[in-house]
Amino acid sequence: MNYLKEPNNFAEIPDTFSDYTNSKAVILPFPYEKTTCYVKGTEKGPAAIIKASTEVELYDEEFGNIFEAGICTLNHLEVDKKPEMMVNHIHQKIKNLLEDGKFIVTLGGEHSITSGIVKAFKERYDDLSVLQIDAHADLREDFEGSRHSHACAMKRAMEICPVVQVGIRSLSYEESELIKEKKLKVFWAKDIADNDKWFDDAINRLSKNVYITIDLDGFDPSIMPSVGTPEPGGLGYYHVLRFLKRVFNKRNVVGFDVVELCPNENDISSDFTAARIIYKLIGCKFMGKQE
Repeated sequence: MNYLKEPNNFAEIPDTFSDYTNSKAVILPFPYEKTTCYVKGTEKGPAAIIKASTEVELYDEEFGNIFEAGICTLNHLEVDKKPEMMVNHIHQKIKNLLEDGKFIVTLGGEHSITSGIVKAFKERYDDLSVLQIDAHADLREDFEGSRHSHACAMKRAMEICPVVQVGIRSLSYEESELIKEKKLKVFWAKDIADNDKWFDDAINRLSKNVYITIDLDGFDPSIMPSVGTPEPGGLGYYHVLRFLKRVFNKRNVVGFDVVELCPNENDISSDFTAARIIYKLIGCKFMGKQE
């Protein structure tokens, strides 16, 4: 399978550690944007993350040379279709990669891509749950005429497997009523932003196999300003990493996506932070258990 050459290879990882056959992890850039409704630009997110990643040190102070696990950057997946068709396309792409035994990291693009990905993982892992890091509940039945809008991403995912929501601080009345009706456990940002007491409760609600979806607006805008809807009161960098490292230690994380970056050419800090988080999480998967 072809992959992007430097400078478009994630972190400019040397060819020896970035060929498809020998890489344990693959990075799939998916610059899809059709349903965003505030700040536009998520289609530029994957390229911005990969560009920023070339400035990330390959040596990590916790995990060492993470790149030695093998990280192959695939060609950008180009899908110019309505979201209802897009989810089928990404579903098939992910299925193919899973058949090759790869740990898949998908870079969005908008959050609508996640349900198609989750469907493919559920077909591979029967005992699957989704961990969502996000500012928004994304539980609408439909939004602006589409059941596969970014605002419906977790409603569609929840129809496939259980979802644990972390960092939520913005939702509609419709979504609040669904949460009450279904008695869903939500880890609200206001309750968790300044403490770690909730970690084990959240992890205990996850099944053996876990897929993680990270909407970057789950982080506080002070460290992640370049998102479509920067909600105040979000989570911190080390706070989220402490939690996710524990998730990797306690559960079998089978893949993850990072979505909703809206790059700002005047402030590349969000691009770099996203790239750093992605590299860290690959380290969590392959370079030993540490907290």
